Parts: sequence; C-alpha cells; structure tokens
Amino acid sequence: MQSRLVDDHSPEQIARRLREDFPDDPEMWVSHETIYQSLYVQSRGTLKRELVKHLRTGRTVRKPHRRNDQRRERFAAMVMISERPAEVEDRAVPGHWEGDLILGSARSGSAVGTLVERATRFVMLLHLPGGHTADIVQEAMVAKMATLPEQLRVSLTWDQGSEMANHVQIAEATGLAIYFCDPHSPWQRGSNENTNGLLRQYLPKGADLSFYGPGMLDNIAAQLNSRPRKTLKWRTPAETLQALLSGESGPPGVATTG
Repeated sequence: MQSRLVDDHSPEQIARRLREDFPDDPEMWVSHETIYQSLYVQSRGTLKRELVKHLRTGRTVRKPHRRNDQRRERFAAMVMISERPAEVEDRAVPGHWEGDLILGSARSGSAVGTLVERATRFVMLLHLPGGHTADIVQEAMVAKMATLPEQLRVSLTWDQGSEMANHVQIAEATGLAIYFCDPHSPWQRGSNENTNGLLRQYLPKGADLSFYGPGMLDNIAAQLNSRPRKTLKWRTPAETLQALLSGESGPPGVATTG
C-alpha cells in the first residue's frame, strides 16, 4: 500500500484497485477511509511526513467527514442515489436519465440542460431562455419529458444544484422518480459527464448559450444521437433506442460511462 502512495495513487484509487487485484480475497480489501486513518500518528492526528507530499490535498491534518446521517438535505424530500434501484445501475431497463447543466459565460448567465438516457446514451437538450432558475428548468424539463412515451419516463439522477429546487413538482408532472448525487461526485452521473464533454464541441466554454434556440439544440442532439458509439458496439444511440422501443434485444453496451 505504501508503494502505491509513493507512486502518487490516491487512497480511493488504492482501495478500488485492491478489489480489482484481489477479487476473491476480501481480507485484502480496505476502504479509503481506513487508508487515511492508517496514515495518522494517533497521538497528534497528523499525517506521516514521509507520505504527506504524495497526497493531492497536501494537508497535514485530516478534515473530519460527516456521516451520511449528519448530512443536511439541500432540498425537502430529497431521495439520494444510494436509494436508487439496482435496475438503474445495470442499464438493463430503459427510461432512466442523468441530467445536468452546461453553463455559458458568466456574463451571460446562460445555460443548456442536458439529459442522457443511461441504457442507450440518447441525448435531449433543454432550452433555458432567460437563465437557469428552478422555475425555468422545471418548465423546460416537463415540456421535454412530455415528448417521450411513458415507458421512457422512469427516473432522473441529478446533482444538488439549486436549479432542481422544484424537483417535487417535476416528479409529479412527469412521473419520474428523482434521485440526487452526493456532493462533489460527478462520476455518479458518468454518462452525463461524458456527454457534456462531447457537447462542448458544439457549445463551447465561455460562449453565450442563449444564442442556441430550441431548433438548434434539437439539431445538436440529433447529431450526437446519430454518432456510432463504442460502448454501444458501434450502434448509434438513436438506433439503440429504436431497437428497445420496437421490442428487439436489450442495449448492446453496458459500460459504466461513455
């Protein structure tokens, strides 16, 4: 373990890799918190000097972490991702979405909403005229979801941004079960994060995204949905979605991101 730290691996990377390297030997598994604790000199609560330089934070004192039951909910009636059903995780059933905002220039205050269906990587974009307040996002989300058949409106996973303050109203209007990611955990929306990176080809950083009207956004989404994807065994998201809706075999790709 110390050799991995010297190689600048983070405690989380070490913990996860141990499970990969020793899948049948749970005695070799440790959590990243256990690794952090093992680095402390208990009498002083400081990290061992010879290893501190290999931690990315560079802190010599460990910041205390609140337990999950100590975390304050940002919004009323939030349901966290830990309570999301297993069928969402394995991507076997369509209709589960990940969502986020792509922000434009700070001066413009503009944004575009992004929605990615987990099983097929099918993309829809939300036109947000006048900003990205909770009311504007609610109106755009409800309108866009209304274009989908009921079987594709099952769940939505989003981060804890203030634009989702009206999540209860969105859920009531769309029938979606809405789940929230843990703070600072973009990997919990891996498909959405990957798609947002692809969208920057069309929606560049620092641009005034209010320039892009609903028709332009639909065209951008259509271009992404017609791209062959490795994670779908080189089928396109549009083809994969159509196959699911027509009752053909399930999605060919089950990668965790992409």
